[in-house]
Amino acid sequence: MQIMKLFFLFFVIIPMINLIPGAEAHSMFNSGEEWIGDHRIQIATLPEIPAVDEEIQVLFQVVDADFQELDQFTLGIRIFYDGEQIDAVIPKMYQNGHMEMDYIFEMSGNHVFRVDLYDIADDGQPLTYTFNISSQNTFGFVFISAVTMGGMMTAIIFVYVYWSKRRSKSKQ
Repeated sequence: MQIMKLFFLFFVIIPMINLIPGAEAHSMFNSGEEWIGDHRIQIATLPEIPAVDEEIQVLFQVVDADFQELDQFTLGIRIFYDGEQIDAVIPKMYQNGHMEMDYIFEMSGNHVFRVDLYDIADDGQPLTYTFNISSQNTFGFVFISAVTMGGMMTAIIFVYVYWSKRRSKSKQ
């Protein structure tokens, strides 16, 4: 019986692992990218899921059609919540194709970041990229308690099933 299990493991299960496509990292929850013309802006937040009233980092990267970071660019940001502009970052020149900014969300929900890229378009008008960034209230003790209780209940069920099987074998 033991030989059959080993045979099954090595000649059936292990070769099937090659049928599974390669794993790729998921894109972060609050990340995105958008192309306009020959330029792309990527945005992401650290941490991945921002909490209300906690400082986060918003990361931007600006590349051209060849995926090369721009040497310098002028970027401004307008932040909207429920259709109203609640904050803005005045246009400023940045170097090395990326920019990081610290930000604190004051309300939970969806915030719309309108990122204006200046001095790039042929007609001199700014290119506006739109991104949605969600912030949430921290999970707190309710979430942690629910996960803990779920784990404890699963462990109790497994122990009960194991003991029941052992007891039924010992009675035979």
